[in-house]
Amino acid sequence: MVVAASLVVVAGAVAGVLAAFDDGGRASDEAGPPEVSASPRPAPLPEVATRSAPATTASAPPSPSPSARRTTTSAPSEPAKKREHRTAVAGRLYRHPDSQVLEWVRSHSGDPRHAVIASRIAEQPAAVWFADYAPDTVTARVAAVTSGGAALGRVPVVVPYAIPGRDCGGHSQGGAPGLDAYDAWIDRFAAGLGSDEVIVVLEPDSVAQAECLPAGERADRFASLARAGRVLKAANPRARVYFDAGHSGWNAPGKQAAWLRQAGAASPESSDGIFSNVSNFHTTADEVAYDRRVLDALGGPAGLGAVIDTSRNGNGAPADGEWCDPAGRKLGRAPTLSTGEARIDAYLWVKLPGESDGCKGRPGTFTASYAYDLASS
Repeated sequence: MVVAASLVVVAGAVAGVLAAFDDGGRASDEAGPPEVSASPRPAPLPEVATRSAPATTASAPPSPSPSARRTTTSAPSEPAKKREHRTAVAGRLYRHPDSQVLEWVRSHSGDPRHAVIASRIAEQPAAVWFADYAPDTVTARVAAVTSGGAALGRVPVVVPYAIPGRDCGGHSQGGAPGLDAYDAWIDRFAAGLGSDEVIVVLEPDSVAQAECLPAGERADRFASLARAGRVLKAANPRARVYFDAGHSGWNAPGKQAAWLRQAGAASPESSDGIFSNVSNFHTTADEVAYDRRVLDALGGPAGLGAVIDTSRNGNGAPADGEWCDPAGRKLGRAPTLSTGEARIDAYLWVKLPGESDGCKGRPGTFTASYAYDLASS
């Protein structure tokens, strides 16, 4: 069984090759999460999707939700030239100054693992996740990240992760209480994007894991994702929005592309392409090949590309399929916007190396022993 990319489980025992340094307790090995937090198929829908109607109603149907009203019709088609995507974002990625690894580095200058973790992990730019449903503060928190990047002329990576039914009720469950609430949360998220370059990794697992949903709920989710892409790109035309393609060990390219198309990923009004391997371990070469196959099957403008999470894939995925902090993994390629690979826009560290899946530390927390294992392998 393929496990969701972002799934975490109930924390197990803390482990690691430097177990002696863990004897002082979690206070010396883990950093607490910062305010901005961590890591039968329906018929094809139109590119601009709308919510499905409820299966049954006890009375007259309610008025359409605000999001449904906004998405029932599409804007007139733009000329072909305007619909072509620009080239990939240029420049350098942004390292946000508030992260769990930086918190640990600042607090543990005397730890023997400090130099390795500081130089090989903490100095690298990584994505900032927004995994809690907090509509009153999300705009300001997103703006803090995007304005920080803009001030330095660098490109931040942000991850909205609040889709209802997240993780199919598993250990990473949570998110907005419903799709109308999610649509409103995305509006507020988009309001913080600013006007400079930013990469948005939209809802890990939301498409690849959608098979757990009944057909009607799946269609509704895809409609909300398509709307989210349009809202994000309308709020900041320089934002690049990527949709969930799972990873090379999960769904077949054709199946994944069919779902992505329903979720708006082939539409330039919603999407700049796809992302893969978030929180997983598959090799970069496997992901490049897989993403190109998905893009070919997806269709859409020639400018659609892919971004790949390379944070922990240096040794590839374990042969036994283990996904929870598996031993023997190592850091992958450094984050970059210059991959040298056709249709691959960036290698990103979406999952921060050292943030545990729940076996070498508490789920979602930075665990120094795990980080050191990855960085010194």
